[in-house]
Amino acid sequence: MAKQLGNHLGRFIVIALASALFASIAPAQTWLNFQRPVPTTADWAALAKLPDFTGVWESPLGDSSLVVPPGQATQSPQRSAARSKFPTFPMRQPLPLTPEWAAKVKDLKEHAAEDTSAANCLPPGLPEIMGQPYPYEFLLTPGQVTIVGEAYMIVRHIYTDGRALPQDPDPTFFGTSVGHWEGDTLVAESVGFSPQTEIEPGVPHSDKMKVIERFRLTDPDTMSIETTVIDPVALTHPYTTTRTLQRHRNWIIDEYICEQNNRNSVNGNGQAEVDITPPPPPEPDSK
Repeated sequence: MAKQLGNHLGRFIVIALASALFASIAPAQTWLNFQRPVPTTADWAALAKLPDFTGVWESPLGDSSLVVPPGQATQSPQRSAARSKFPTFPMRQPLPLTPEWAAKVKDLKEHAAEDTSAANCLPPGLPEIMGQPYPYEFLLTPGQVTIVGEAYMIVRHIYTDGRALPQDPDPTFFGTSVGHWEGDTLVAESVGFSPQTEIEPGVPHSDKMKVIERFRLTDPDTMSIETTVIDPVALTHPYTTTRTLQRHRNWIIDEYICEQNNRNSVNGNGQAEVDITPPPPPEPDSK
């Protein structure tokens, strides 16, 4: 009798655990299993009616040499910000941190290690990743806008196929993004960010953060991106910044492999060091 009760109890525990597991992943599965219809000829034709975001873009702020006049060729079709001056950016207003979050940020900065995520080649998350001094390529396809960033070789997907934001998103560096068009403006909402990412350097976010971006053309080769960060735990009110990108019609995205030249090391005190010893020369050709 005791053995039978033990077997029944064991089965009950297994079933209960399985039910809890499936219940926890159901929202994510529902979103991931969204049935996107196969694009039709009409869907592809409809793209022509949307604003033309296609191409490579980069911020020209502070460096007019990054703006390529119409009809003027660059030195190389592969030119990118990696081989040009970094643009300078206007000073941003301080984040409107809640008192509790400001105290948390102060403590983190006082005890911050030099062995940061950036020193280990981890990319910044949203919203920081869209403020890089490197080019971005925008691709429009039915039901989706894809952003390829040269920095860290990022790929962002903004789904415009009618799906809703997931209720229980998996935390990722760039979040989960859905978008819709309001006239000539692409409005993207993103949620679900990894705790390894920050609102800005040194300032973490809570698990309640949402980022809303509004992309629009102010002229054929200029894009404005208005970014609003909403975090009711970390911020007293939404925080909005605006960035301008310039289109480079004859640029392509370069490969960016952070680990390729990552020779930082950490000493016994946890401080970052840089190995300035040049790599050994290549072996002579045996032929």
